[in-house]
Amino acid sequence: MEIEAAKISNLYNLEETIAGKLFEGATYPWEVLPKISTFIVELGNQLSSEEYEKRGENVWVAKSAKVAPTAYINGPAIIGKESEIRHCAFIRGNAIVGEGAVVGNSTELKNVVLFNKVQVPHYNYVGDSILGYRAHMGAGSITSNVKSDKTLVVVKDGEDQIPTGLKKFGAMLGDCVEVGCNSVLNPGTVVGRNAQIYPTSCVRGVIRANSIYKKQGEIVEKR
Repeated sequence: MEIEAAKISNLYNLEETIAGKLFEGATYPWEVLPKISTFIVELGNQLSSEEYEKRGENVWVAKSAKVAPTAYINGPAIIGKESEIRHCAFIRGNAIVGEGAVVGNSTELKNVVLFNKVQVPHYNYVGDSILGYRAHMGAGSITSNVKSDKTLVVVKDGEDQIPTGLKKFGAMLGDCVEVGCNSVLNPGTVVGRNAQIYPTSCVRGVIRANSIYKKQGEIVEKR
């Protein structure tokens, strides 16, 4: 069983992340979630000391990044060039923050890849997830990364299903996805490129590229 809309090639421009090699050999983006930690350590040790400085154990921060003194960054982590880590941001570890990305006030990251120019600027939780180039999550929107019954996550696209073998899996957001304020992206959510999620939505399954998610059962194509 294959779900074309959920494939890496249909979601992401891999030139817009320092982690492009992480995705080599994978078909679906969630396949790389268990590899993020090791990849960060390997890549971090290869980064230029002229552009990045090592802060603590396995934390590399670009010298051009802006990191608030109240932000907390636990390794392994890479904070990209020209990115902004704002007041009270909490990066728990296994996080790659892309160039020009914004991690905002009280936002928490854990086991994630944020492509370049991603914005999670206000009270967001992003765990076990991958956010594509210029993806944006509105204030209070979160990824829910564990099912309430604690069973393994399955990606569903109508009648088609792909078992992931993962207990923790948040959301895969394609390039330029817009998530409205206070929305919840349930475990195993995949949102295609340029899709838009209405505020206060509860989203699950695969949402097609170039679509507008108004509510469950009401998804329209962008015009």
